[in-house]
Amino acid sequence: MNAAALFAGGLAAGLAAGTASCTAVQGGLLIGLVARPGDRSGPSRGFAPVAAFLTGRLAAHTALGALLGLAGAAVQVGPRTRAALLVAAGTAVVVLAVRMLRRREAGCAPERKAPAAARGDPDGCVCPDGGHGQGVTPPGRAPSPPLDSAPSPLLHSAPSASLDSAPSAPLDSAARGTGSPGTGARSPALARAAGLGMATIFVPCGVTIGMEVVAVGAGSALGGAAALAGLALGTAPAFAALGLLLRTLVSARLAALAGIAALAAGLFTVGSGLRLGGWLPDLSMPQFGSPAAAAGRALTGADGVQRLTVWATAEGFRPGIAVAAAGRPVEIAFRTKDNRGCTRTLAIDGHDVVLPVTGERVVRLAARPEGRLRYACGMGMYVGFVRFERSP
Repeated sequence: MNAAALFAGGLAAGLAAGTASCTAVQGGLLIGLVARPGDRSGPSRGFAPVAAFLTGRLAAHTALGALLGLAGAAVQVGPRTRAALLVAAGTAVVVLAVRMLRRREAGCAPERKAPAAARGDPDGCVCPDGGHGQGVTPPGRAPSPPLDSAPSPLLHSAPSASLDSAPSAPLDSAARGTGSPGTGARSPALARAAGLGMATIFVPCGVTIGMEVVAVGAGSALGGAAALAGLALGTAPAFAALGLLLRTLVSARLAALAGIAALAAGLFTVGSGLRLGGWLPDLSMPQFGSPAAAAGRALTGADGVQRLTVWATAEGFRPGIAVAAAGRPVEIAFRTKDNRGCTRTLAIDGHDVVLPVTGERVVRLAARPEGRLRYACGMGMYVGFVRFERSP
């Protein structure tokens, strides 16, 4: 398949299926773009960090696609490693969300003392609602006279160095971090935004995993890069809208709402990683051996191979628990019908499997001892089990 076709396929996958899937898993990282309290830059001026995030995400996905197309599955992250990365990313999002909520509760964030004193604010503090800002007197404190209201020998000796002169404005903006996008003060924030965008390759959603397999099968750096670049561009509108929404919530004094949403996203990501890695207790274990499990019992063919059929649906795997005999090989036919959700990709026996939107894919397993086999969708949202019992 040529690079143009792979790019078109990735773009279509991003627009059609990746919007909800990828933003659910990776969207929590956007909390790092939220302006701090007191930043009065509106949504239009706040697009620069979002653009940097999208640029970093596109660059990282393109580079990963080229690497996968060149080196194949050798550089693809396995399910267990991906689960650990999900937990780490979710934890980072939770920390950022808690810090945002604590800043909101505090009511104001300390600022650099020099710029604050220059504006006549003795507390050096700026609040989201503009309190203690320029021209506002803190409660219980006598108004401070303007610095230029009383004559000063220093000001008389150097009139050109007056504090209200034009050159002080850029310095004040730089200290506050709200200068023009071209100033050096903005560079660290934009670099951090680009870094967060690059970090999304370590927490792939189910659609990304599927496109990574496509990149591996492309067999060339150009084809692999085209596939994942198309995916990144296809999901870009959703990430841009989500990033701007978060920044708008903060500028509209709804930082608490943004923090709660980010906290929920972080906890969701941590839970997904724990489920994908199998590090959560399996509450469904008591259901083994129930009548529902018997409906998923494997049938043995004349060739001695056991065969199971499992439907991968938008609500999970059906049956969620199946039973097979230990000591015999098993073939599991995973079937789908118009499935574009999480269960279209699954991690089973240490390998990632990508299913068609509609169709069937057979996974062959060697004979296994007594015990159970656990598998999960690519994002860790849904799990299924196969219990291997001793033959009667």
